Amino acid sequence: MVHQLSRRDFLQKTGISFAAANLLAGLPSLGWASQAAPKKRLVFIFSPNGVIPDHFWPKTLGSDYDMQRILKPLEPFKQQTMTIKGIGNLIKGDGDGHMRGMGCLLTGIELFPGDVQGGSDTPAGWAMGISVDQYLKNQLQANAGTQTRFGSLEFGVMVPDRADTWTRWSYAGPNQPVAPIDDPYQMFDKMYGQAKNRAMLASVLDDLTDDFKKVEKLISVEDRQLLDTHMQMVRKVELELQAEMAQQKKQDAEQSGDERAELDHAIPELPPNVREDNDNIPQITKMQIELMVNGFVHDMNRIASLQITNSVGQPKMKWLGIDEGHHGLSHEPDSNEDAYEKLIKINTWYCEQVAHLAKRLADTPEPGGNGSMLDNTTIIWTNELGKGNSHTHNDIPFVLVGGGLGFKMGQAIDVKKVPHNRLLLNICEAMGYPQKTFGNPDYCGDGPLTGLT
Repeated sequence: MVHQLSRRDFLQKTGISFAAANLLAGLPSLGWASQAAPKKRLVFIFSPNGVIPDHFWPKTLGSDYDMQRILKPLEPFKQQTMTIKGIGNLIKGDGDGHMRGMGCLLTGIELFPGDVQGGSDTPAGWAMGISVDQYLKNQLQANAGTQTRFGSLEFGVMVPDRADTWTRWSYAGPNQPVAPIDDPYQMFDKMYGQAKNRAMLASVLDDLTDDFKKVEKLISVEDRQLLDTHMQMVRKVELELQAEMAQQKKQDAEQSGDERAELDHAIPELPPNVREDNDNIPQITKMQIELMVNGFVHDMNRIASLQITNSVGQPKMKWLGIDEGHHGLSHEPDSNEDAYEKLIKINTWYCEQVAHLAKRLADTPEPGGNGSMLDNTTIIWTNELGKGNSHTHNDIPFVLVGGGLGFKMGQAIDVKKVPHNRLLLNICEAMGYPQKTFGNPDYCGDGPLTGLT
């Protein structure tokens, strides 16, 4: 029987490619899924400049919690969502509020002294320690049973070219910021090779198709349907990338007056600075989410992050009818009713992106397992500030969606002013790598938070 062969023997006998190996190895009808523990995946999503607390936090706690305006997009996932109020980033030291909010958010430790000046506070440099996403990546990669091609993938949307404490929240270690990839074409290249033209893009899919044909008679009808779904998703990403590049070429041709270029459908070199096109933010965000989901489907990584703009980010959300920059609006007093309403709309849009990722995961069957991918993935949406115009680090937004960490979802809780280091301990423990401290040990004395499981 095929399922009695080891993974290695089967892959050698069929000669399938690396690109197909991770996905095929998890199919139930090939008999390997039961050999491995269920996958646990984690996604960190960042949006900047604080929230509007009165329209963010539930008024009622517990399982009967209510979702305020900003969180309404997550209503379909209410039973898979947890809001945690009362968590504070208590890290002090060098850097302004935005810098410490960003650089200490996933690291839980101070910033080095440096020469980056922010506001009226002392200048600062990079964080003094590793971030929780990179720590967990290292643990997973050190174990043959959980090792994947990349370990983690860091996505971005309109992150400025400059490298400073406001633009980095992921750290491989002390003084080692990890830059997100905010160009979806570059991310596609990283995931699938240097796909510089249509032929190379198509060849990726053709190779996968050939690999799947080699085993389609050996797997169940249900698994064949699952493979078809995955192939459709890969092709959807490819077509979106091709359409975007073709549109850019058409615009270039119109500007240059070279009508012949419009008739040439070869994929050109990727245009520079696509991420800096403010009006493309919604499209780029969706493209990055598609790539992220596809990476999880093929088990390229178990950890991912999506950084939408940056601390003090100034996107102008014209698609919402807002012409002012986000950071500028966030400094307006609550009495400015126009700015107040616009900030609610901005944060609701960010929540819509979280909900879109949740839906994509919920609609995707778990490869080699039961339920959906959302059942084994937890999204953690957070922010560098609790509220923009006060620059407070109290009540930092933490909204969790999905079942990957095994927490008791479908509830709103208030933990009443605890260091965020303790939540980082919960995350490590739930992923199977408990720690006594994470970041600054002074804020870890009471251990992980209670009431999450």
